[in-house]
Amino acid sequence: MSGPAWRVLRPGALTTVQDRGRHGWRHLGVGRAGALDPDLAALANRLVGNAPDAAVLELTLSGPTLALPAPARVALCGATVEARFEAADGARHALPGGRPLALPAGTLRLGAVRGGLRAWLAVAGGFDVPVVLGSRSTDLRGGFGGLDGRALREGDALPIGKSRCNTVPAGADAPQAPGWWIDLDADVPRDAPIRVAPACADAAAALDGSRWTVDPRSDRQGLRCAGDPLAIASPEQVSAAVAPGTIQLPPDGHPIVLLADAQTVGGYPRLGHVIAADLPRLAQRRAGDALRFVAVSWDEARAAWAQRAARIARLEWAIDLALARDTAP
Repeated sequence: MSGPAWRVLRPGALTTVQDRGRHGWRHLGVGRAGALDPDLAALANRLVGNAPDAAVLELTLSGPTLALPAPARVALCGATVEARFEAADGARHALPGGRPLALPAGTLRLGAVRGGLRAWLAVAGGFDVPVVLGSRSTDLRGGFGGLDGRALREGDALPIGKSRCNTVPAGADAPQAPGWWIDLDADVPRDAPIRVAPACADAAAALDGSRWTVDPRSDRQGLRCAGDPLAIASPEQVSAAVAPGTIQLPPDGHPIVLLADAQTVGGYPRLGHVIAADLPRLAQRRAGDALRFVAVSWDEARAAWAQRAARIARLEWAIDLALARDTAP
């Protein structure tokens, strides 16, 4: 059962409904889709009391302007967003990220995304769009899921699911936010190299230590690398399975890192795979940003993921503790 729908006044540059992705269909050619940083999407959900796989909005470059007909509890995670709330009386309030925000009815204005490329907006109850093949995620290439398989448009209605508890104080006429916040990647330098588990292809060794910039043609399907091409003969091969994180080398010598909307098979040579701990960081790389790859072993990749998983677990514990404290009588 859905609550009052939010109305889209302005859609932003590219705003889509996403969750943690569509799994179990790759054998039929259906890609994963989902948030480009599913961990941050799940943490945003935790801040508002949702299950980790509840649908969120993924904001790219700039966010939408949304009319909220009823009070709501929201959270923004990811890159910094110029966020403001306009109450019914015309008062305007700047909104911080990385924490739960209790909003009265009014207008939520999400502007430019700074210090990165993307952010994720969760609302208590989640965005109640239909489940398609086990997920609410938008598959832009396939044109299904999310809100009619596309990005938000002006005039769209976003249904909001029923939250299990009312966490917005009755009668509040201004946003309320706690003094604490979370930041998953605060200790990771923005220019830290992207670690790769190399493949056996002849060209894979050339990727180690290579430097690139992000090509403006990059999208949710793949991050394209611009720079001096790898001067290595790399004929196309028999198509084989690929997945988010796979690094392909097309004939022009410029690697492509596949992302959430990637196809399920490909014939370009595969240079390796971006490790799971670093793949979400590519969601924040803007056109022109510097990019450097370094090779690591599979043991190092597993250790890096264990460290990230432990950091996430500590944040989940801290969120639960803070929320329990804030709602205690």
